[in-house]
Amino acid sequence: MTPHPADRRVVVTGPPRRTRTGPGSYRPRTEIDEQTTLGHTYVRSLMRSQLRAGLTVFAVLVLLVGPLPLVFAAAPDARQLEWAVLGFGLYAPLVLLARWYVRRAERNERDFVRLVEDR
Repeated sequence: MTPHPADRRVVVTGPPRRTRTGPGSYRPRTEIDEQTTLGHTYVRSLMRSQLRAGLTVFAVLVLLVGPLPLVFAAAPDARQLEWAVLGFGLYAPLVLLARWYVRRAERNERDFVRLVEDR
């Protein structure tokens, strides 16, 4: 007896479906993808931490650069001092501040990914 073409088995493949392991478990990535309130809270926490780092850098920058016009106005004859402060005294703190900000932002993102990936 030969099988009919309709009786032949067919293997269907595709990407694995996301299934929950139990009724009480949750996946943060699913919460973010589905844009639930919890997912919104996760994303908002990342945005807050990035904003906090940015505002910290801005505050330090204002405190570092803000008083310079007053210092330069107090000593109008010291043109060499102006160039030394702007060229050498300010450059190193700005580079260090930028480096701190980049490391902080990357750490915030790494922590967020670790939270979302359940690692």
